[in-house]
Amino acid sequence: MKYPKFSIFFITIIIAYIIFINQESVIMQNTLFSLGLLGSFISGILYAYSFTSAIATSTLLILGQSNIIITGLIAGLGALFGNVIIYKFINHSFDDEIKKLSKEKIIIKINNSVNKDFRKYILPVLAVIVIASPLPDEVGVALLVASKKVIPPKYAYILFYLISTMGIFVILIIGHNI
Repeated sequence: MKYPKFSIFFITIIIAYIIFINQESVIMQNTLFSLGLLGSFISGILYAYSFTSAIATSTLLILGQSNIIITGLIAGLGALFGNVIIYKFINHSFDDEIKKLSKEKIIIKINNSVNKDFRKYILPVLAVIVIASPLPDEVGVALLVASKKVIPPKYAYILFYLISTMGIFVILIIGHNI
């Protein structure tokens, strides 16, 4: 296997998704509601991970019925916590495969065909879009790890909070208006 860590990583996401789409997710949602603000923080953490983002999104839609501002800020802190864990894991565990991947012919061809100034900013912009959405934050965080020369870690953490919190606020507002 050419990229064993990436392969295992994606397989675990698929397995976790299959596990969490069953009836236990309803029990989990009810538990998060009963925890109040701690439930908001935990929902934020779950929002950051692809295999629990659907559960977190549905939980946040219902939590949006309460105080949107406090719920959003606290859930944003939870998402920050989750994204920092992802960032540190990918940054340290996948560094060798990211370097190896960057030497693949297709990546070199893409890099050579895209303007250098444009290429410098496209990964961070794509990362921001992915992290703000309910799409898997692991992908957005991996894009930021790959562009760490453009965005140092301390600024990436600030971005994680701001972007995730904005995405969470959109979900809470939708939930509030349902």
